[in-house]
Amino acid sequence: MSAAREVRADFDSASIVVYQAYPDAIADVAVAQQKFGPPFSLGRMTWIKPSFLWLMERSNWGRKSGQERTLAVRIKRTGWEEALASAVLTSYEPRVHGSKDAWRQAFDAAPVIVQWDPERTLRGAGLPHDSIQVGLSRAIIQRFVEEWTVSITDLTPLVRKLRKHLDDGRADQATRLLPKEAVYPVPPELTHRLGM
Repeated sequence: MSAAREVRADFDSASIVVYQAYPDAIADVAVAQQKFGPPFSLGRMTWIKPSFLWLMERSNWGRKSGQERTLAVRIKRTGWEEALASAVLTSYEPRVHGSKDAWRQAFDAAPVIVQWDPERTLRGAGLPHDSIQVGLSRAIIQRFVEEWTVSITDLTPLVRKLRKHLDDGRADQATRLLPKEAVYPVPPELTHRLGM
């Protein structure tokens, strides 16, 4: 493991913001109802990411098909930590799992999976610390939708503004508008499970 692993996020004492990118059909319903509803599917895995810039890299600043809309989903910290407490890493790590068989069994049964990827700069370059992506399976998505979600904010106008600043060479102005993220205090009993 080369890079440091940290959860950096916009959070307060009760909630944390995770980012997702969706097509208009899903985003419109989510923003209007302040919760996800059809055509959002409870039957397939959904990924939540507390790093805004990592999602920008992933969605190509909202230019990827089906990822045009960026949503900031504020969820309860209790839900977030519950998800982390039942998470299994997407790849085998000897110091976390012991044996490959133990990892495979845990992974196959996991309601939540976690993947670490290099955090990104404004221009998409990799940074020396990793950012967390959390995959919620069908077993837990309903909780995410019905119990954990506090609010849903459409950040698409902000993404377009940031993209324009970057296209025009005004990285300083873009940086000032980025959502504020700080290191999240992952409960010590979860750090080993998450490979931190």
